[in-house]
Amino acid sequence: MSVSVQQKKICMLGGFSVGKTSLVKRYVESVFSETYLTTVGVKIDKKTVTLGDKTVHLILWDLAGEDDMASLRMSYMRGSAGYVLVADGTRSATLEVALALRKRVEAEYGPLPFALLINKNDLRDQWTITDDDLEKLRTDGWWVRTSSARTGEGVEDAFTDLATRVAR
Repeated sequence: MSVSVQQKKICMLGGFSVGKTSLVKRYVESVFSETYLTTVGVKIDKKTVTLGDKTVHLILWDLAGEDDMASLRMSYMRGSAGYVLVADGTRSATLEVALALRKRVEAEYGPLPFALLINKNDLRDQWTITDDDLEKLRTDGWWVRTSSARTGEGVEDAFTDLATRVAR
């Protein structure tokens, strides 16, 4: 039996302070830090996953967040096999940023596999994004999951699922 080895670039996209860096750190290193550091430009991490007879080296590009003052440089997406959109469940405006980012990515690069993670599930009682919002996206064909970088809930599953979809 031969083992297939692939390298796939995955970009982390979303607004400022939604937890992109924390999700990557949780996934790659299994740790969470309360210390907030703004990503400047891009931070690159690597994680190797085994999917059946395939070994996939995920190259995770953690891109600086987007808000009214700073806009994502779409050139960072070049060569990506897929991406993770991240929104903060406690700030509904970050879902709007994620929706806008997906439109920009599709306009520039066409349809790519992606996952939408609504982060901070450990603060669910403070969420302003509703279950109805998420259900509408799922009905529209989006792969939507909740996650918590703090507890690790949903993180491994989300990245594994995306890795499976980009490794096809």
